[in-house]
Amino acid sequence: MTIAAPDSVRLDLTTVVDPADMPLLLTVEEAARQLRIGRTQMWRLVTTGAVESVFIGRLRRVPIECLHEYVTNLLANGGQRQKTAA
Repeated sequence: MTIAAPDSVRLDLTTVVDPADMPLLLTVEEAARQLRIGRTQMWRLVTTGAVESVFIGRLRRVPIECLHEYVTNLLANGGQRQKTAA
């Protein structure tokens, strides 16, 4: 007899995205999901300038390259965020 796992345990394959299908610009919430962090922490990174973002009209978007830059900088600094000049 086989018992199916609950939905919360199953791998959600909709989150696995082909890099060619990745959008160029993400909302702050989508960027947070990509980094696997909370929305509040992502907004903090964006507003402090740790992760660059752009405005299209009144909408703030995070270029996917800026997420890659942020992670690259984290790796280069031993996991520590660079201090930004105030």
